[in-house]
Amino acid sequence: MKAVWYSQNGAAADVLTHGDLPTPEPGPGEVRVKLASSGVNPSDVKSRQSRPLPGAKIIPHSDGAGVIDAVGNGVDRQRIGQRVWVWNGQWQRAWGTACEYIALPQAHAVALPEHIDFASAACFGIPALTAIQAIHLAGNLNNKTVLVTGASSAVGHYASQLAKRAGARVLGTVGSAARGAHAHAGGVSDLIYYKTESVAQRIKELTKDQGVDAIIDMDFSTTSAYLTDGVLRPQGTLVCYGSNNAGDVAVNFRTMLWRQLTLKFFIVYELSASDRDHGLRTLHALLTSNSLQHSIGARFKLADMIKAHQAVEQGLVIGNVVVTLE
Repeated sequence: MKAVWYSQNGAAADVLTHGDLPTPEPGPGEVRVKLASSGVNPSDVKSRQSRPLPGAKIIPHSDGAGVIDAVGNGVDRQRIGQRVWVWNGQWQRAWGTACEYIALPQAHAVALPEHIDFASAACFGIPALTAIQAIHLAGNLNNKTVLVTGASSAVGHYASQLAKRAGARVLGTVGSAARGAHAHAGGVSDLIYYKTESVAQRIKELTKDQGVDAIIDMDFSTTSAYLTDGVLRPQGTLVCYGSNNAGDVAVNFRTMLWRQLTLKFFIVYELSASDRDHGLRTLHALLTSNSLQHSIGARFKLADMIKAHQAVEQGLVIGNVVVTLE
């Protein structure tokens, strides 16, 4: 099969190889998916840059979509020919979705409604499920005010839509007018341009000094400072799924104590069984009712994987970066 892989950490142009690898066979309890699309996420880029390799050859990417073309022992053969989307394709595994075929546990290949295209489905495993879990952890948002940091990002765009559907007023931080337009289309009512204005001051103005009820956060190393500035109102909740600084991040104990703030952290790859089930059921209902906007910012061919990774690294694309294999 055609695939892209790397055997050492490094820059995309230095380590990514496009060529042929053996087509995998599904083992017991597994299905093989003939992939039509592969999603490129920031975590895929970070893994290629610096994270320890779980094998001699790493086929990157955890997200993708396609059609089941073979099944292993113990799997219903009626699944052959089923359109599916894939989650955790390369989590704690060497071979992910940047290839023509992937074999993985059958639960990781989820039935895809006929009206959803494969490119959009390559955005579900990490962006959509992260957004769903974040909103789930934030609690009841009806008539609440929510701040979504990075509201134009892949996760932020879904989170903004979900928060609005939950009845919230959605504020969002963005870095440019173009990203602001994208965030607004996703449900953000009030935009905060973090590069040119004080986020804390702007939120105080928008909330009449009350602060927001919840924060859906993509970069705790930055957002932690907002807490002492009163961005999160007393008894508010911050839900975090990422941080540019993965090391120590300081929080002010007195602020946390006296304002009775709640911090919740999670990683989408390691959701509990109940949270994973909640996410899958919620997403299926949203897809069935065609209730989500899916944003594809750029498409690349498998042979152009270096450009795809560079596009994610440079952060210039608004929307998801997808590799097509059809």
